[in-house]
Amino acid sequence: MPELPEVETIVQGLNRKLKNRKIVDLWTDWPKYFKLPKGEKNFRRCIIGKKIISVERRAKNVLIYLSDNYLMLVHQKMSGHLMVGHWQKIVSADNLPENWQGQKWRPVKFSGPFTDPMNRFIRLIFYLDDGRMLALSDLRRFAKVLCASKSIIFNLPEIKKLGPEPLDKNFTYKKFREPFFSKGGKIKQLLMDQTFISGIGNIYADEILWASKIHPLRTIASLKEENFRELYRTTQSILKKAVRLRGTSIDDYRDATGQKGDYGKMLLAYHHDGEPCKRCGAIIKRMKIGGRSAHFCPRCQKI
Repeated sequence: MPELPEVETIVQGLNRKLKNRKIVDLWTDWPKYFKLPKGEKNFRRCIIGKKIISVERRAKNVLIYLSDNYLMLVHQKMSGHLMVGHWQKIVSADNLPENWQGQKWRPVKFSGPFTDPMNRFIRLIFYLDDGRMLALSDLRRFAKVLCASKSIIFNLPEIKKLGPEPLDKNFTYKKFREPFFSKGGKIKQLLMDQTFISGIGNIYADEILWASKIHPLRTIASLKEENFRELYRTTQSILKKAVRLRGTSIDDYRDATGQKGDYGKMLLAYHHDGEPCKRCGAIIKRMKIGGRSAHFCPRCQKI
């Protein structure tokens, strides 16, 4: 699932491309995306004719601010990513690569990043007033799309319960440290708890813990003050660097232009099980914690 750096990268790209554009139509082959208002017909009434004011992010959610005080929320989930470009319906797939057979849309110019196979699962298109399209590629069809007044969206339980943003300028060490006093459990699971800190998932939790030399099974009670300070520092530095490098493309994620992010080259723990640790040479291990994988160095990150 795209995490904070990936969603932030997409949001920055969309904000540059979509501001002041008007949504004039939509197409989808999966109306189950529309949870609020429910159904394609009702959703159309909410967004057609609206101007895009700006695009922002909250946790892993893309927030598209519309005219008339409306707000569209897109959660891309496991395999979704939003792109801006030009597509056309496939009439004949004779001249397309084999892995494009069976798809409904293709880039108008079949060259460049949009021809990446991960960009071929177009399930939802918003037509813009300048002829371009905002498209959602989503292999697994897990994404969620909502539209309502801003007050309704921000009062949804899943939005209200979100924790603070780790890259917010007001997210000081004090604000990071205080919630730990009332928390128990394992550090890896807590870092991924969206009600505790927003936007961190499996990839960056592994990287933050490796950089901090903290075992993913360490309990909160076992951590010392220097551990918390190092966690705060590495959380900020890793997330900022990942945003600068436009995120991590391990599987499905691509940015708003259909391109891979570059942070995957910087990963030191995640998906490196069986390889030597870049810090000490011990073999990176992988384990399951609460149904999710965790990658760590058994020598550097002692329990």
